[in-house]
Formats: sequence, structure tokens, C-alpha cells
Amino acid sequence: MLHVLLKLHQSMDLSSFSYLQFVQFAVEQAQSHTILSPLSPQEKFNNLKARDGNATFHMLSFRAPKVRHFRSLCIEARPAMQVLDFAVLPKPEFDLPIFCANFFSTASLCIVVLDLNPLYDVELRSDYKDKYYKNLMPLYQKYAELLPWGGKVTGESLSFFSPIVVWSKFNSSRGMHQILYAAFKDYFMAWLNLMEQATKEADESKTVKNCEAQHKYLTWRAEKDPGYPLLKRLIGEDLANDLVRQFLFEGVDSLGTKSFLDYFPEYSCEDGSISQKRSVIGKVYNSRPWDAGGELISGKDR
Repeated sequence: MLHVLLKLHQSMDLSSFSYLQFVQFAVEQAQSHTILSPLSPQEKFNNLKARDGNATFHMLSFRAPKVRHFRSLCIEARPAMQVLDFAVLPKPEFDLPIFCANFFSTASLCIVVLDLNPLYDVELRSDYKDKYYKNLMPLYQKYAELLPWGGKVTGESLSFFSPIVVWSKFNSSRGMHQILYAAFKDYFMAWLNLMEQATKEADESKTVKNCEAQHKYLTWRAEKDPGYPLLKRLIGEDLANDLVRQFLFEGVDSLGTKSFLDYFPEYSCEDGSISQKRSVIGKVYNSRPWDAGGELISGKDR
């Protein structure tokens, strides 16, 4: 583990902003709360580089006693583009939320999603919302004005977000990067605390439901993730597809047998293919749809 951290540290230019700093923090903190066992990415992902030579990839992958997959992908491209795709997925024996940080930045703009993605739709499962998010609403309130709502979100996406989600767009600046880093640290520490308190599910039927819920999440992300077009441009369609299914959303081909259209039949086209539309149910949320207490505000969809 130490050599991994040293390699990350040496690759960072600490005088400038880098998402590798976020990853280093997460690995160090996770290591102090649990036992991380490194996983080796498939050989084809070793030394992954963009076809035009202008982007480098940094990948880390671990497992832990309560964690099925702890992984990160950082992309740094000249002159100033950076991407962080970081997630921690629990083992099915635990109904923990999925820690998710998806950040994209250029010299002028940052687009971020930071959340403890619910395993179950919180508007259908109030018990799940109360269990994991009721006590975390002050965390959202801390950053609500500092990282304002980023605009339109589809109803489909909302079902995978929690009431504490940070979805924001802002002009890149040192001050905003520092705020984002502080939010990342607070949210990750909140997730680690939930992990420490989590107990293994004794009811096998609930473990099966957790597994299917995670598989549904992975199936949605693998098909509709907005970062997929960028990956295709950087490394080609075949390798991008493998990276998505075998690393970023590993488990989509092993945790379950249902297809995307089994979970989301409304996306089926007449020829049996999957609609490429981002939304088919018609709901769009232009402003934050939850109140300060985490309750969905009626009339927000338009």
C-alpha cells in the first residue's frame, strides 16, 4: 500500500490543482478505517494512454471486508482538462450507499457530482432514506450555497441520487477547487462512518435484493454514463467499452443476469435496441428538487 501512495504523491504537482490529491486522501483515510487489499487491473489497462498522446490515466483498485470494489480513474490531459471517476461499492451483504465522485474540469469550468448514491430509490423507500440520510442533511446544507445546483436533471437520474447530492457547475478557480476538496473530504468521511457502523445482513433474501439493486445501478451507469463519449474519443470504442464494463462498473456482467431493457423497458426501440435518449419519462428538474429536510418538493418537475 505504501508504494502505491508514494507513486501517487510523486506523480502530483502539489503546486497546482490535481484530482490525484483527492484520491490520495481517500486511500489514506480508508486505510485507517479498514483493510484495503489492492486489486490488479487487467493487463490491457496497464499504462493506459490516450491515442493522441495528450492524456494520461491513473487507476487504483481495492477491496475491503465490507467493500466489493473501491476504485478510481483520474485522467489528466493537456493543457488543463482533468477527470475524476471515483466510487466505492459495498459488498451485497451490506445495503450501504455507493460513494460516488464524478468530476470534470477545464481551465474555465468544473462540472461535479458528489453523492452517497442510494442503493434504493429514496422516494420509494423512506426507511432507507431515514436510515442513511436523515442525519446527513446538515452536510448538504453546509455546501448548498458554496456549490450551487448545476441545472437540469432528468427524472431517471434523480432516482439514483440522494437528497444530499452535490450537482454543480462553476467557474474554475483556486478557491472553488478548495471548496470542492473540502466537500469531497467531508462526504468521504461521512461514508466511512456509515461503513464502520454497517452490520452484515443476516437475511439472505435481503442480500439478494441488495445485489440486484447494485446490479441495476451498474447497468444504468454502464449504459448511460455521460463520460463514455469522452473515453471513446480518448482510447477508442472497444477499449472504452471494456474499461466501462470491466473496471469502472465492474460487476455489471457478473452480479446479475438482467439486461438494461429488463430494468428499463421504457428505453426499448421498435427494433429491440436501446434508445440513446438521456430521458424518456419526461420529468426534468431545473432546480434542487428537495427541501432542506430532504423531502421532495411537489411541483418541481417541469
